[in-house]
Amino acid sequence: MLAGDGIGGEITAEAVRALERLAQRFGHAFQFEPALIGGAAIDATGEALPDSTLALCRRADAVLLGAVGGPKWSDPDARVRPEQGLLQLRKALALFANLRPVVPHPAVLDASPIKAHLLRGVDIMVVRELTGGIYFGDKQRTATEAYDVCRYSAAEIERVVRLAARLARARRRKLTSVDKANVLETSRLWRAVVERVLPAEFPDVSFEHVLVDAAAMHLLRRPRDFDVIVTENMFGDILTDEASMLAGSLGLLPSASLGADARGLYEPIHGSAPDIAGRGIANPYATILSAAMLLRYSLKLEEEARWLEAAVSKAIESGALPADLAAAGAASFTTRAAGDAVLAAL
Repeated sequence: MLAGDGIGGEITAEAVRALERLAQRFGHAFQFEPALIGGAAIDATGEALPDSTLALCRRADAVLLGAVGGPKWSDPDARVRPEQGLLQLRKALALFANLRPVVPHPAVLDASPIKAHLLRGVDIMVVRELTGGIYFGDKQRTATEAYDVCRYSAAEIERVVRLAARLARARRRKLTSVDKANVLETSRLWRAVVERVLPAEFPDVSFEHVLVDAAAMHLLRRPRDFDVIVTENMFGDILTDEASMLAGSLGLLPSASLGADARGLYEPIHGSAPDIAGRGIANPYATILSAAMLLRYSLKLEEEARWLEAAVSKAIESGALPADLAAAGAASFTTRAAGDAVLAAL
């Protein structure tokens, strides 16, 4: 359990409560062990990912994380920054694929800035490559210039494309690969790998190539046309934040970071929201839904995952809307009250 910074402790507490209630219902026993990461870890140890935290994560069946960062640690020239802890953890655990489902809830379509008729029936799974690309390439800066190297190997592309194709095979059998092959050599390699792997290994999955700028437009113009999207690290980072607006709020979107084995890292896609930290108004649903993904992918408890997802859906249908989802001027639910609504639904 890595609460992290800002609202992290508030939202992960509600996920723990939901998991404990679910454990009672199904006769399970979950053991939770807390540890520091991000700004809280910097304050306590001087490092964003202490050795003790990494050791605990290596021993755990899964990791549930809140969020990291905040103004206190926002100096871009600082030697240690909170986000480094998250990047280091993903790399150390070899978590190469980030799964971000986007399924707008019918009860809160009006919370999205996108027209409601475009959102009905949208069900997208974005698979973002997580440990390669420009975020991890060689970096250098002087007073007058800087560079960040974007580098990918064929093997890095192959493994995330295969994972995305397996997901597509279990859904609507359609895969969209997003790149910038008209400009970037890394994208040309990406496209070549996709064209080699998919027809040979997944002939039952249809696929298309879409340039990232076109994908950004089509996500808003025709979101129902997408099933599974697979893309490189930076493009995925940007597109999934855009896609969150289809659901109406970052507070509704979970994520799973997976590697070759069952252990994964699960977290909401939103940040630490320091402006509302401590006020008890943060939306816990994305974190609770991340816990559902934890049940599905790491613990192989599919029925329990579906129960938890259904409970969140029922809570929303009942009108348990935190401030980010409630209509302007309407009363909203606190973090705890939203968690209570999920427990009641369970």
